Amino acid sequence: MTKTILIVEDEPAIADSIGYALRTDGFAPLHVTLGEQALAAMRVAPAPSLVVLDVGLPDISGLEVCRLLRQFSDVPILFLTARSDEIDRVVGLEIGADDYVTKPFSPRELVARIRVILRRLEPRGAPPAATPRRFELRAAEARILFHGRPLDLTRYEYLLLKALLDHPAHVLSRAQLMDRVWTDAPDTLERTVDAHVKSLRAKLRLIDAGADPILTHRGMGYSLAA
Repeated sequence: MTKTILIVEDEPAIADSIGYALRTDGFAPLHVTLGEQALAAMRVAPAPSLVVLDVGLPDISGLEVCRLLRQFSDVPILFLTARSDEIDRVVGLEIGADDYVTKPFSPRELVARIRVILRRLEPRGAPPAATPRRFELRAAEARILFHGRPLDLTRYEYLLLKALLDHPAHVLSRAQLMDRVWTDAPDTLERTVDAHVKSLRAKLRLIDAGADPILTHRGMGYSLAA
């Protein structure tokens, strides 16, 4: 089920960039410009899964919105603040915010932080998805075997295939894969993912000429056949 993220931001350019990044990563953004509108939106079922909340709003402070919201909701809150507003960041965390991002910021970093917050709230104890039997992941050795034979992978090829193995049959967008694999290269372009998928497919076919376990989902991303 697609999670709705409430964006409370009065600057259209910032709101648009956050909304685009969220949609690219599979979320449904909902944008309002005022604190009162945010409080009203959170009272409508089903409520958004997380709130991205600007501290400086035209009607009431984002800090006040957080205080009022905490009276009836435990929804995760991620603050947007200016670099000079250290006191706002401290107060925001003290009154119930889960995280903050300072302006200017990378929309990809913001979405990554959102995903981390939501992941912390997921129920624990469910068994992990089974790795497709054709593959054997040896994480301690940073190796992956295919039909019992080790794959000769570069670092990024290994991390890319591991990300797909960790979520068999789940479609991962290019943005999700970049956030998981190219953590030390924030300027990576999306076509880099396509190039590495192509290289991975070639190496898999060296072991099994008829194999094509990496599925392409046009306009969405990639998945590994379960």
